[in-house]
Amino acid sequence: MQSPRRVRELGVVVGTLPTGPLNAITDVPGVRVGQTTITGDGLNTGVTAIVPDGWAQTLPAAVAVGNGYGKLVGSTQVDELGVIETPILLTGTLSTFRVADALLTWLLDRDPKATSLNPVVGETNDGHLSDIRRRPITPEAVHAALDTASAGLVEEGCAGAGTGTCALGFKAGIGTASRTTPAGQTVGVLVQANFSGLLTVLGRPVPAQPIDADGNSCMIVVATDLPLDSRQLGRLARRAIFAMGRVGSDYAPGSGDYAIAFTTARTPDFPDRDLRTPFQAVTESVEEALLNSLTMARTTTGHQARTAHAVPHDLIVQRPL
Repeated sequence: MQSPRRVRELGVVVGTLPTGPLNAITDVPGVRVGQTTITGDGLNTGVTAIVPDGWAQTLPAAVAVGNGYGKLVGSTQVDELGVIETPILLTGTLSTFRVADALLTWLLDRDPKATSLNPVVGETNDGHLSDIRRRPITPEAVHAALDTASAGLVEEGCAGAGTGTCALGFKAGIGTASRTTPAGQTVGVLVQANFSGLLTVLGRPVPAQPIDADGNSCMIVVATDLPLDSRQLGRLARRAIFAMGRVGSDYAPGSGDYAIAFTTARTPDFPDRDLRTPFQAVTESVEEALLNSLTMARTTTGHQARTAHAVPHDLIVQRPL
């Protein structure tokens, strides 16, 4: 039995930019993450909440869609206005709307005068390992994820919205990573990995038996404190989806591949000519976060006795040429 370990602990170093102190999305100042995990009785699912400080006053944001076979509640208003005005939540496909409703209740409780709110909720299909038709996410589960959000190290692998997900032939889940720029600013990402393809580590394939899963998708949340506007954040979000190809995604036709990027900096002031380093930061972070989602996961048996196996770490370390 192997213990979950991040890819850097296995000697796999992605890219050249330095990481933040936690190598996590929470390295971005003012960004917190909370999760609720639900397991047992045929269930492997949950909620992951990304809670930036200042969301109630809106933050610049953008959405990128690689393949739109999925649900990202609230995305059209983000596209239209270029801001988010709520935390961002992730869950399993058929629980999306229950989570959005519970988030709305949480928001209304905090603003008794609100008459219009735009909850942002994304999903991937965890029906391979969880009885997805039961839609087990309760308002209490959603509120717990929001209320316990912290700026500490994010639990990866079989946690929150990643409890029942699989990717690249193995058990996957939540992953996170970050990079810092020479000017001391940070790009951090969190992924909910649940997509098909051939696992590739630093350009080398890792053969795997494919999992016959019902859903193939990936949700990517990109946070930064760089003073970017919504157009520039859209460019960052597109690079996040590009980075899925680095780990072997086949971008299957049944996959919903989305990225949402936001900044905690309220006043945009960043020249396009200087975007090379942020682009590098987001692609490196997404690549490493996706690998972490795999190496931090545990072998899981769930609904209808289906099993998804954790990737053997020796395959990661001893990659074939």
